[in-house]
Amino acid sequence: MPWRGYCSTFISLIITVMKTIIVPTDFSPIAKNAMNFAADMAININASLMLLHVYQVPVSMTDVPVVMVSAEELRKSSEAKLQEIKEAVTHITSGKIKIYTEARLGDVTDELEDVCKHIQPFAVIMGTRGTSGVERVLFGSTTLTAIRHLKWPVIVVPPGKEYGTGINKIGFACDFDKVIESTPIQFIKNMVKEFGAELHVLNVDHEGRHFKPETPEESVMLHTLLEDLNPNYHFIEHIDIEDGINAFVEENNIDLLITIPKKHKLLDSLFKKSSTKQLVTQSHVPVMCVHE
Repeated sequence: MPWRGYCSTFISLIITVMKTIIVPTDFSPIAKNAMNFAADMAININASLMLLHVYQVPVSMTDVPVVMVSAEELRKSSEAKLQEIKEAVTHITSGKIKIYTEARLGDVTDELEDVCKHIQPFAVIMGTRGTSGVERVLFGSTTLTAIRHLKWPVIVVPPGKEYGTGINKIGFACDFDKVIESTPIQFIKNMVKEFGAELHVLNVDHEGRHFKPETPEESVMLHTLLEDLNPNYHFIEHIDIEDGINAFVEENNIDLLITIPKKHKLLDSLFKKSSTKQLVTQSHVPVMCVHE
């Protein structure tokens, strides 16, 4: 077994005994912001931090492809950068959390998924796109792909968002459709209890367009399943679901919004360049994407 295999196995054995937050990083400002957010959360919930960097060997686009930098050079450079930011986070957090690092060669999503399988993380925390065109295209695309393919929860942190006083209010965007089949009830309960937060269930509709004969029954069913959390229900009248949620979370200081990507357009809205669709970049509210 290669050294990387030994290292990964050893780290996995250590990390799986505690809650772990994985933070993929490309060393950009948006990745650094997500890392700082994750570090503060780790302190709050007594979790460890795994900083992951996935690199690829650049090849010049000529008639005959030429490798510009060797894999070994990239590995050493990646590990050096990871060690640098590990030391910085250790200093900022006064050594209150355990921090692990790993550099891997390959596809970002594939390697992230492999690490998640070994570690079974509490969550993966990533940044949204930055201000430059390159950051928007590359990191935004990576985050979107991770949300679509990872079965573990992914928290998307908007640029400049700080953890602050913690997660005190959690919003859950719900459409009251096939509640039992599609709602990760136990996951929501675990999250609310982990942070000791209030739960706010948000439903957006306009003139009853999404109301179905089974809607009342589904809403009662959800209330029964979440009853022990004593959730607050909010029925928001708005023509656009994303804008309605955006306005509510801003006005009511929601700290984290849980959404099921397949049930809402929120997934694509995170990355659309539109004045009305940039849910995260406008509201500055972290969005946790969890699948059905």
